[in-house]
Amino acid sequence: MSNRYAFVGGSQGPWRVTEIRSVIGASLEPAERLEIVNSAVEFLPANSAWVLQSVVSNVRYAKRQELDTLRAVQPTLNRSEALTAVLIPIKKTAQWWALAQDERRAIFEEESHHTAVGLEYLPEVARQLHHCRDLGEPFDFLTWFEFAPEHTQAFDELLRRMRDTKEWDYVEREVEVWLHKASGRGL
Repeated sequence: MSNRYAFVGGSQGPWRVTEIRSVIGASLEPAERLEIVNSAVEFLPANSAWVLQSVVSNVRYAKRQELDTLRAVQPTLNRSEALTAVLIPIKKTAQWWALAQDERRAIFEEESHHTAVGLEYLPEVARQLHHCRDLGEPFDFLTWFEFAPEHTQAFDELLRRMRDTKEWDYVEREVEVWLHKASGRGL
């Protein structure tokens, strides 16, 4: 299985788009469905509004103990009860990328407690981070969240807590793509 993914917003796919929200900056074009392809997509498919390319890579900014803890409680994706998903593309500022990795780590974890906060919502809210920056995409990261509908309030709380941190001072574009599993498999 490839570590490359393409999220195709258009008229096909097992995920029905229920809402696209611009949080910061420009939104994405409307789409009815989301198809997730486990490879690169070279051209915009017919009847599609957008394609977001990504790669699943090594975990950055996490120390060994944090990584081990995450892996122990992170559920697999595509759980039968996870009928709700949210794809969140994010682009960070040039100031963020001008920081050294240890400075980004200090903001990400020591100050914003990104990993610790996320752990509080596992296993109910599963997630997978995708990297896009080195692919020349319009976003730096895509985060895929999926959860059972009854955990929507917990997910909203997770987002609020993350957005209240110093890390979000460095976000220049963020979009939420809310989805409901229509049929078939997701990510």
